[in-house]
Amino acid sequence: MSEVFISQSVAVLIDGNNIERSILSESKEKASMLNFDKLIPRILKERSLNRLVYFREGKNISSKLGERLHTLYYGSIRPCHKSADIPLTIKATQLASKVDTIVIMSGDSDYVELVTHLKNEGVRVEIASVKSTTSQLLIDEADYFHPIEKSDWLILQASKNTRGTNKKVARVKKNNSKEEN
Repeated sequence: MSEVFISQSVAVLIDGNNIERSILSESKEKASMLNFDKLIPRILKERSLNRLVYFREGKNISSKLGERLHTLYYGSIRPCHKSADIPLTIKATQLASKVDTIVIMSGDSDYVELVTHLKNEGVRVEIASVKSTTSQLLIDEADYFHPIEKSDWLILQASKNTRGTNKKVARVKKNNSKEEN
């Protein structure tokens, strides 16, 4: 029997506020954030990334995050007037004919109808989110669920510079208790 090679083009659409709140709820740390270097490759497996868009409410979005997403994944950040639901939904429907799979990074039940629509258009839809804060309806409607776990986020801690200046240096606190043992 010969080996079968499957090629899929994937778009990752992130509801930043939803994911940030979910991680904060789990970690109880204000400076917690997704570890994109670990999470995106795990979600993609060996599929190709067509697009990564991070939607976030408000105008105070880290330029460093934007630069990092662009540099590593040619990703972009889209500020939203209110919630990310409508802009993310519009982008997903625009991409439906251009990709094989759309990964929606959110646990919000508002996306159930979008998932149904995209699947009816022939798109595979996957959800990536923190399980404890994710709507079971959304998980059930999706083709696949990627749980975002403690090992998929970082906790940044500010530390004092040893030379006595007031500059703050961010350090990453490791979350991988399994790896530490």
